[in-house]
Parts: sequence; structure tokens; C-alpha cells
Amino acid sequence: MPDSVLSLTATQLRNAIARGEITSIAATTAVLAAIDSHDKDLHAYNEVYQDRALAQAKAIDAARAAGKPLGPLGGVPVALKDNLCTTYGHTTCSSKMLQHFQAPYSATVVDKLEAAGAVILGKTNLDEFAMGSSTENSAFGPTRNPWNTACVPGGSSGGSAAATAARLCYAALGSDTGGSIRQPAALCGLVGLKPTYGLVSRYGLVAFASSLDQIGPFTTTVEDCALLLNVLAGHDAKDSTSWPDAPPDYTKDLDTPLKGLRIGIAREYSGGGTEAEVTASINAAISFYKDAGAEIIDVTLPHTKYGIAAYYIIAPAEASSNLARYDGVHYGHRTKNPTDLFDLYAASRAEGFGPEVKRRIMLGTYALSSGYYDAYYNRALKIRALIKQDFDTAFQSCDVIACPTSPSVAFKIGAKTDDPLSMYLSDVFTVTCNIAGIPGLSIPCGFSTTGLPIGLQLLGPTFSEQKMLRIARQYELAHDWHTRLPTLIA
Repeated sequence: MPDSVLSLTATQLRNAIARGEITSIAATTAVLAAIDSHDKDLHAYNEVYQDRALAQAKAIDAARAAGKPLGPLGGVPVALKDNLCTTYGHTTCSSKMLQHFQAPYSATVVDKLEAAGAVILGKTNLDEFAMGSSTENSAFGPTRNPWNTACVPGGSSGGSAAATAARLCYAALGSDTGGSIRQPAALCGLVGLKPTYGLVSRYGLVAFASSLDQIGPFTTTVEDCALLLNVLAGHDAKDSTSWPDAPPDYTKDLDTPLKGLRIGIAREYSGGGTEAEVTASINAAISFYKDAGAEIIDVTLPHTKYGIAAYYIIAPAEASSNLARYDGVHYGHRTKNPTDLFDLYAASRAEGFGPEVKRRIMLGTYALSSGYYDAYYNRALKIRALIKQDFDTAFQSCDVIACPTSPSVAFKIGAKTDDPLSMYLSDVFTVTCNIAGIPGLSIPCGFSTTGLPIGLQLLGPTFSEQKMLRIARQYELAHDWHTRLPTLIA
């Protein structure tokens, strides 16, 4: 077993610090020691801010000793995905293009965490510019899954997922453009939430696909997820897509089961390609809800089959535009000794970007080019509208839709790197959530015979996070999947 301090949830630690039973210094020191012991096997972190974290923890303890009120995350050590800007350290997006970049401002979510009393431990590894499903595309090397270090942790937020699962932080932030929080949460046995588009400010998130990106938490429990969402959610004038209404208290009535619960099962999510053990675990979770009194309702999402195709036009098209700024002049890596201006641009981008980023930039540029715009990008936007319409119709008859988060458990490192299409299909259950702008939540619901976690995904109407968390909590309180520890640290 790990140190008893590390076995606490974020909520438990926050409460223990507030009561004076544990100091933030003790918790932060224990986490930093765990990082030192285990991260060499995982590579969850790109940077660790040891001195700064200890100084933050010391200040929290001093405030408590002086009788000052602590924030909702007072003294809790958390990690940040390395595409969130901070005025300290580097913001690299795990790319050579930004290897030495220091942001002039911090992301709104980072400011909110620190205002809530969180201790920032460091930046976690990711697929370069958040483009990938395995965290193998990082310019700084892959992250490994703490349940089996021969396997991927999922992506693109694999570093945040691995760090949280291995108790190298108490919670972490990720970003989700097509499943990049939920899929690694499933593969690492965590709770991972992709909030409704606009609920959490994107200011200070390095953009991949601006109409799809959303920031959310990785936690070990649904209770912690609600706690983090309380801190993160809310309007931000710096983000023009930020929702203006005040969010509810997501921790309120969390342990109270939802009356008259209706769970939708979409036939489009039950086709071939899903591993048998994943299907069995999902069916068992649905049976639990049915036995608890929920009504199970068949729904249809007929345009789901076009989801992957639409996503891999919309996301690369937006990435092509967003990443145009990295040219060796405005931002990022600059080649040495260019022969002329064209060579400066071409060589800087060729040297700075990795293969997957280049692939998506080319896909997006092609889809947006003259003569192909209507055939690809405009058609994908029409599919997007139909997918959103499918969900709106389905949610008229159910509260949430339940399905697998990933069609498989964690796969071996290197197993799909030579087959991009196979890798893209890892997101088959997650991309439509981003396309429609609705919230998606993954919770642990079992393990394979090889000891790898399986995730149940709940999809809900826009701004239904409070209801979704209550539904997930009902399952969590009746099961112990979230209490199990990876073999790396057990």
C-alpha cells in the first residue's frame, strides 16, 4: 500500500487539512517523494515545480494556523496538462515547437485552482498539441499506464491520467477535444469529465480545435470530480464562448439517488469492434441501474456512424488554422541558418512539429482548400448539426445515455502507431460528445482478466453535469472499482 496520506481522496485531504489533522506540507512532500520514486517508470510529468509547490503548501498551512479560511481545495496538490498556460515554468504542449516557451499569462482555470488553495505540482505529458489517443506522440517520449507499464495510458491527456491513477497527484486537469479526458480516464481507472462546451473557460488553453476543446478534471472519485468542477465552472469574460449563467453547486445532493432515472441505450454503440470484456462490464453496470429502479430505454443516434469522419475533418481543419501561428517568427522553434523567408517558415515547422501534428495539419489544410471546402468541411458541419439533433431527440426520452468509453482496454505501446486509422477508432464512442457540445463522464466499472481498467461513459444534455454526477455517484457508492490501486504502487 502507498503512504496513507496518498491513499486519501482530494476531498478527504482537503477536510483533513482544514481540521488540522494533516498539513499541506506533509501531503505535498509525500506526493513529491512518490513522483521521485515512480515517475521514472511512467513519465507522467514534463516538469515538476518542487520548490514552488512546497512554498504554496507552506503558505496554506500558515493561513490555517492563523485561523484564516481555506479555499475549497485548500492545500490539495494537483497537476496540469502541459497545454495550460502558466506564468511559471514552461508550456510545451509536448512539442519541440514550444520546448522553451514561457507563457506571459496563466490560464483562467489555473488562476481558479490557485485561488481555491490548490498546490500546483507541475505539468503533465500529452500527445503533441493534444493530437492523439495514446500519449505516444509526445516529443519527449511516451507516458506509460501505471496498471501495466507496457501499455498506453490513453490520450491525449495520458500524463494527467497516469499521474492521478498512480497517486502522483490528488487530481489533475486535462483537455478533451474528441475524448482526451474520458478515454485515458477509462484506461487508467479514473473519473474523467468533459464538461458542456462553454461551462469551463478555455482562456489560456493552447488551442487544438477551438469549437471542440474543453477543459475538465481527472479524479479518483465522483465526489472529487464534483469538487473540482465547482472550482472550474463559471463565466469568464476572457472567453467569448463562455456560458454566462452561474453554475450550480455540483456537490449538492450528490449522494442522493435520482428518482425516476431513465437510462438510454443507443443501438449504434453496440456494434462489433468492442472487446467482449468491455461489453460485459458495461452490461453489468446497466443491470445495476435497472435493479436499482432505473428505466432502461432504447434510443437511436442514427448519424453516429459519421462521427469519426466528421470529427477528422472538423478538428484538423481548425488545427490547421490554429497552428499556423507557429512559424518560427511569431512563436516557437526557429530553424538555424534559413536560406530565405520561405525556408525559415518551412524548415521551422518541419523541425518543430512531429508526424501526427503534420498529418493533421495537412488533412485540415486540404479540407479547407479551394475546391474542397464544400465537399469536406461544409459537409462535416452539416453532419455535426445532425449529430446534435440526434442527441436532442434522444434526451427527450432519457436522462443520460450509457455506453463504453473505449472499445478496448489499454493496448500495448507501439501496437497502433503504424496504423493511424486504428488509433483514430479508439475515439469511436467519445467524439460525438464534442461534436454536439454535450457533457460526457467516464467512471470505472470493472477490470479485464489481464487487470486493466474498463470505463463506463455517461452522456447527458447540455449543462446536465449535476444530474450526471449524481447518477455516477449512485454507481460508485455500490462498487469498489475506484478504491483499487495500480500494481505499480500497491
